[in-house]
Amino acid sequence: MTPTSTTTAQDVTRAEVCVTACADLFAGAGEILASPMGLIPGIGARLARRTSAPDLLLSDGEAFLLDGDDTVEGWLPYRKVFDVVAHGSRHVVMGASQLDRYGNQNISCIGEHSHPKRQLLGVRGGPGNTVNHRTSYWVPRHSTRVFVDRVDVASGVGYDRARDAGPAAQRFHDVHRVVTNLAVLDFETADHSMRLRSLHPGVSVEEVQEATGFTLVHAEADDPGQVAQTRLPTDEELRLVREVLDPDNHRDREVPRG
Repeated sequence: MTPTSTTTAQDVTRAEVCVTACADLFAGAGEILASPMGLIPGIGARLARRTSAPDLLLSDGEAFLLDGDDTVEGWLPYRKVFDVVAHGSRHVVMGASQLDRYGNQNISCIGEHSHPKRQLLGVRGGPGNTVNHRTSYWVPRHSTRVFVDRVDVASGVGYDRARDAGPAAQRFHDVHRVVTNLAVLDFETADHSMRLRSLHPGVSVEEVQEATGFTLVHAEADDPGQVAQTRLPTDEELRLVREVLDPDNHRDREVPRG
């Protein structure tokens, strides 16, 4: 059931809406390892642990499992993470230098791989993550530079490439959501092309489309032709974010106030 809130859009910053949207990525997930990459997804995962996903496992990124208060509650060295990946008991939230309409991610390079214009991180864990367990993406600056018609290099595997690769790649492939500073997107369409799921308060469909390098499908709300609004945090979620999880307000550095 969707949490209710007495807050209004005027009470909540865009960063706090993004934190809540990231927390909702893990809602009801059970005992899986959350691997949020980035400040906003990290706060979101910790918020989910305290609210909608009490069994969620949080890693410090090195060797320990933490509870929602950053208290050590288990041991998970790096080599053991590969066992978790192979068993699919993980939900990673990665970043992306490029994302296309089918959820292919590029963090490797810009331009031709043999002679790139800009060298980035390399494919890293993208292929293994996307074909073994649930994957979502966090994009703090929604723009046509990120949302492209076709990625230059596929680091994370999207739905079209998983389909072309066959059953072995499709069996556990699950690109779940994309959360940005403007909206939440998913792939719940017939051909698994990217869909505009919800708009953050104050954002229009036109604004998101102009910042996207391909045509988005729209998820209609109750009124035909409209798109749902990303839910606002509850009063308790706001308290946790502001007083417990990010009292120094680092979140506004990643998603500045509009």
